[in-house]
Amino acid sequence: MQPSTAQYAERLTAPRSWWIITALVGISGGLVLLPLGTLPMLGGVLVAAALAAALVSSYGSARIRVVAGSLVAGDARIPVSALGDAQVLDAQEARAWRSHKADARAFMLLRSYIPTAVRIEVIDPADPTPYVYLSTRDPEALAAALAAVRTA
Repeated sequence: MQPSTAQYAERLTAPRSWWIITALVGISGGLVLLPLGTLPMLGGVLVAAALAAALVSSYGSARIRVVAGSLVAGDARIPVSALGDAQVLDAQEARAWRSHKADARAFMLLRSYIPTAVRIEVIDPADPTPYVYLSTRDPEALAAALAAVRTA
């Protein structure tokens, strides 16, 4: 693989049910403006639906990639050489690391609607971050991609 080719890429998209709620928010916006007439009602539907869709789309636009020797998670770009082994977390263990086991210094890109995750130790002595927690739908593939970059 070429160094610039992504070895792993995932977008943490919002679930379909959130888009149904977005449509319901649009309808609610129209109902609020219904007493003012048909045109304001249609404007309320469009504006409320557009704002809700922008919010859901923005929240679901977080990406995780392993590319060019780095882990890119959201806004963070971490060299794989600064990372230790990746621990695959099932739903129960991921919930524990999101709550009572969590460290306030950790970098966390979490989405509660994604049940599984990966926890990666940070081994760079100059970095106070103890670990990176990433919600992912395919934790095994992410861990394998990090291991492949580390051994290459």
